[in-house]
Amino acid sequence: MKITGLYSGSKAFIGPKSDPTGIFKQTRTEANVNALGITDDIQVDKRFHGGPERALHQFSLRSYQKIIQRFPLLHQQAWPGSIGENISVPLMHEDNVCIGDTYVAGTVIIQVSSPRIPCWKIDEKFRQPKLHIFIRQCQLSGWYYRVLQNGCIRVGDKLSLVDRPQPQMSIHYFLTQIDKNPKDMGFLDLVKKTKELDPQWLDKLLATR
Repeated sequence: MKITGLYSGSKAFIGPKSDPTGIFKQTRTEANVNALGITDDIQVDKRFHGGPERALHQFSLRSYQKIIQRFPLLHQQAWPGSIGENISVPLMHEDNVCIGDTYVAGTVIIQVSSPRIPCWKIDEKFRQPKLHIFIRQCQLSGWYYRVLQNGCIRVGDKLSLVDRPQPQMSIHYFLTQIDKNPKDMGFLDLVKKTKELDPQWLDKLLATR
């Protein structure tokens, strides 16, 4: 697999109250990455985006196709980078990416930490009501990485899977369970074993036991 897109952005404003956002990204050919993500990328609301557990966001190219199938008028807006992600890699999606997956790209080592939960700012950017609800209901959220080793990544770099400690915990499975059956004992037992999951999710889910 190869990285086909890298994206970063600066602070902008969105919505009727001019809320700050980092969703507007521009393409780039290379990026320096540290524990907080691409060094010159803005992440405005650290409660939901950014920080060591959500340093980088990847969105599936397959998900853009599904969005356009559902909302055909977005065909000139829904392109890689427009959801606010940092990375594009063909053929990666919620069904074949798992919590804890560790990848090497360039000189960077990254690990999948959690799904992204979409918010209303996606609706505002695309001027499409309930788009973020469609993304959530169809498990098209994308996923976050933590950075295990700082370095540089470039468009065209190979992205290599080097470890998959939790093959049962795909992003799709995780999202399906938290939406439909978050108190299932089998799921919670697996969550407890998934030390690579963002600690906020661990605390939230295991508090229900």
